[in-house]
Amino acid sequence: MANMNENKLEGMPFSVNEDPKVKEYSARLAELRKNGATRMSEISESIAKTKRNKLLESKAKAEAIASFKAEMAIAKSKAKEKENEIRSLSKEAVGYVNTTSAVYEKAVKEDELEVISKAKAECKREIEQIKADLEKQLVAIKERFSKDNGKTNKVMMETELNTAKYEANSAIYDAKSRCQTIIDRSRAAIVQAYVDRVLKNRSLRGGKTDLFENNRMKFENYKANFKLSKFLLNNGLYIAIIIFFIVCIIIAPISGNGNLFSIPNLLTILEQSSTRMFYALGVAGLILLAGTDLSVGRMVALGAVITGLILHPGKNIVTFFKMGPWNFTTLPMGLRVTMALAFSIALCVLFSTFAGVFTARLKIHPFISTLATQLIIYGLLFFGTNGTPVGSIDSKIKDLIGGRWMLGIVNGQMLTFPKLILPAVFAIIVAWFIWNKTTFGKNMYAVGGNSEAASVSGINVFKTTLGVFIMAGIFYGCGSFLEAFKANASAGTGQGYELDAIAACVVGGISFNGGIGKIGGAVIGVIIFTGLTYCLTFLGIDTNLQFVFKGFIIIAAVALDSVKYLKSK
Repeated sequence: MANMNENKLEGMPFSVNEDPKVKEYSARLAELRKNGATRMSEISESIAKTKRNKLLESKAKAEAIASFKAEMAIAKSKAKEKENEIRSLSKEAVGYVNTTSAVYEKAVKEDELEVISKAKAECKREIEQIKADLEKQLVAIKERFSKDNGKTNKVMMETELNTAKYEANSAIYDAKSRCQTIIDRSRAAIVQAYVDRVLKNRSLRGGKTDLFENNRMKFENYKANFKLSKFLLNNGLYIAIIIFFIVCIIIAPISGNGNLFSIPNLLTILEQSSTRMFYALGVAGLILLAGTDLSVGRMVALGAVITGLILHPGKNIVTFFKMGPWNFTTLPMGLRVTMALAFSIALCVLFSTFAGVFTARLKIHPFISTLATQLIIYGLLFFGTNGTPVGSIDSKIKDLIGGRWMLGIVNGQMLTFPKLILPAVFAIIVAWFIWNKTTFGKNMYAVGGNSEAASVSGINVFKTTLGVFIMAGIFYGCGSFLEAFKANASAGTGQGYELDAIAACVVGGISFNGGIGKIGGAVIGVIIFTGLTYCLTFLGIDTNLQFVFKGFIIIAAVALDSVKYLKSK
């Protein structure tokens, strides 16, 4: 960029921050907003500070706030008076900035692309020179030692040859690093030219953003920082899985199994993913804390058995710890459903909290605390029910919550929509909100990233850790309640679900190293794993071989996660 100033003197357009007309627009808009919008912002800040001021007495605080509110009313009135003028001038100013900035950005891009081109050419020339010098050096070393074939001289020759190669490789690495630094700097300058335009436009609009500008700025940043090796490291597994699905879609009709990529099949995959989504959303929080949960499958059985007992049509065939059998049909259906959901959540939260206390207070790794919880639940369920399935639940409520809506006939097939998808979508929204829009969610990331640093910064690590376990228990309880609507519940229900849930989270990018991951990743992971199982079953692949495919995906996901973690250190 050193030659940029010279170019400006020769007629290069002004940058958005240096253009006299833009400065004039900014000054005029600042004057128009001075007693209106700007003053309103200042008053809002003063009110917030006054409310936080613990030295002021209640009466004085109330009087000060009332005074500020009176000033706010005047400021709002003045802002209203100037609203149309500001809008018109702001639109004119933004239009001017967009027009002039486009010319400036083009000039910057041309200059920086020329810098990049020269840097690459210079780097190529320098590397070729290093290689040529190395060849000469290797020949000279060999000639020097050629007269004596002694063992000692051979060792010394190999040492000097290796040293020369090492020094040459180091010089090549340095040359490439210098070139990459210039390229990165130039790409950043190109992006910055557009960023300056966006920031100026926001300022002219009074802080308001524009969706198109924001998306383009993200794209420009992504393009400037794009590296194929990093892209493949981050997305290689997903690309491989997509290719696998494409192959399955192509093979299915050829092998006579029908069309895999159809709306009914896609809806079936989503239906099968629906209850598993709850388990992945629960365990995702624990993985974010660099932990895990081995009790998920037993939690599923626990909640499903309780739900099956309460919603069974007629007298139960199962006794629980020699109590019962019961008949809940005398109670209203609404009360029975509420009881089933409440008991499922309460019991899952109870056992999850039990494991959480040992992890949060005694620093026992979740692997151990949840393994112990798994064994306790497993023993209680099998001893209490003798492993007997509780039977089906009432058909009316099963159809109401776990059935399907008829959508119509498509291509000669009745198209139905699974009702279980809706609670799963609601759970995803709730989990996303907690992770991204609450203080608790931010604390989860902080504790997962570095619990000691989080503690020093004032975060209660115990409460956050225990809160994640409780949140997981709530998700497990809801999921296990819905699980009873899919099959006859027993103490063996949910066998292996913990592994699928954990694997889905890891495939979705939630790192076992803690503090890294998004809810969207867990969602994608669940759908990928469910879709994988469905595709293999659809193609008639043996169930035992399906475990092999899953195993390869899990080890690949964890390996890539480890490589990314090591590269970031």
